[in-house]
Amino acid sequence: MSDAVTLARIARESLARGLNALQADPNVPQRLLELAAPIAQAMGALHQIERSGGIQLNPNAPTALAHLQTAMAELQAQPPQYAAVAAALEAVAAALGNVHTLARAAAQPPPPAPAPVAYAPPPEPARAAPRPVAQAAPVAPTVPRHAPSRVQPEAAIPMAADSGAVTAELGAHSQSNFYKGLSGNDIIEHGGLFVSTYKLPKIGQSVRLRVSLPGGYEFEANTVVRWRREPSDAGDAAPPGFGAQFTEITPEARQLVYRYVRNREPLFHDDL
Repeated sequence: MSDAVTLARIARESLARGLNALQADPNVPQRLLELAAPIAQAMGALHQIERSGGIQLNPNAPTALAHLQTAMAELQAQPPQYAAVAAALEAVAAALGNVHTLARAAAQPPPPAPAPVAYAPPPEPARAAPRPVAQAAPVAPTVPRHAPSRVQPEAAIPMAADSGAVTAELGAHSQSNFYKGLSGNDIIEHGGLFVSTYKLPKIGQSVRLRVSLPGGYEFEANTVVRWRREPSDAGDAAPPGFGAQFTEITPEARQLVYRYVRNREPLFHDDL
């Protein structure tokens, strides 16, 4: 499994260089920035292989390979006039060999389980017939007077229909988490939500977020992107993503946010 983790890391770092080339070049038109989507999705699948120590090789390796094949076809169809596109194409080609190896390893069937060994117990020595014993009357099973009542879960806030929002899944140890800055302690007014992702929107861009919380709770809110953590600046303890400040949020969603941060310390971001 260590070989799989190493291959996934080398491929992801190569893709990060290609993704940075596309997103950092101001001359690349907006339509070509869509080419970053399959690269980012492949990086996300490779990151799952690394985080699991290679255990989640399947289905993440085939998923990464499919996204890279899409990215390669789309990049090769572009005109060669943009240096960033050429750099991204080179990075994808460099990662493709390692991802092919990971996909082949994921397709191999697991080794067969060893066949059970037949075991014949030795014959028991002859024993004297036991004396008959008077059987006692059967005892009726004890039934509790009051059966424990089931605790009904709290009703989750209903979700609106799918609106194409960006999904942020939060858990006890998720990479995504709420953050606060130096300007105040209120998460809504002086902070926001850090969304862990390789597909980074532009600073100042409005984003509709669908936030998934433990216990089956979800809400949607309007946000604006305030800061980004580039893949080149990220590490295992600080993954890439963006910080989104809430611009429109319901009172019910506010209460869900405040309850979550009471149980998990938010991140800190220097906003001054």
